[in-house]
Amino acid sequence: MPVLVRLDVMLAERKVKSKDLAAHIGITEANLSLLKSGKVKGVRFNTLEAICNYLDCQPGDLLRVTSDET
Repeated sequence: MPVLVRLDVMLAERKVKSKDLAAHIGITEANLSLLKSGKVKGVRFNTLEAICNYLDCQPGDLLRVTSDET
C-alpha cells in the first residue's frame, strides 16, 4: 500500500510557501521538494513534528495510505 504525501495540499490550504516552511524547520528546499513529491523512503519524526507544528496539522493530514489500485 503506497503512502501518498499531501504536503503540497496542506501548504496551499495554509497559504504557506515551501521556502518559508523549509527555513523554519531547518531543511533545504530541495529536501522539502523531495518530501512533497513522495520521492523519499522515510521522514524523521522530529521533521514531521516540526512540519505539523508550523502548519498546525496532524501527521494524518499530511500522509495517506492508498490502495495498490490507485
